[in-house]
Amino acid sequence: MTAGGPYRIGVLTLSDKGARGEREDESGRILREMIAPLGSVERYLVIPDDQETIVRTLVEWVDREGLDLILTTGGTGLSPRDLTPEATARVIDRQVPGMAEAMRMASMAKTPHAMISRALAGVRRTTLIINLPGSPKGVRENLEVVFPALGHALAKLKGDPADCAR
Repeated sequence: MTAGGPYRIGVLTLSDKGARGEREDESGRILREMIAPLGSVERYLVIPDDQETIVRTLVEWVDREGLDLILTTGGTGLSPRDLTPEATARVIDRQVPGMAEAMRMASMAKTPHAMISRALAGVRRTTLIINLPGSPKGVRENLEVVFPALGHALAKLKGDPADCAR
């Protein structure tokens, strides 16, 4: 694979109801559609909001599957079962705070509830992991914020030696 893609992508939905088949995963569908220009979604899964299951899945998708990008949806709020940021923090080597900050900043222009988002973005090995909200509207709006930087970020993670300045 060249530093410029196409990239191997995973979409992970965290939803107790979705995992039980009680709710359709609209947010995961939106992510799969929106991210298609960057590569192929090779892994897609809906799992419960369980921290250990999230950790195991992220580690497997990075360490065994070698995905380039993992987008999670759900579990970023304040509910007791919202543990996606904690699970992500356990597996990443370093954070990419600008992405989470940009998403929160753009969302604040639309709703004051954005300030309770605890979404993280970070890197494990050479895989970028980004937490997105669980709502279809929130997932669309937040991915639109970071999408323009994704190709460059993924190329850098894959070893693109080009200077970042224009």
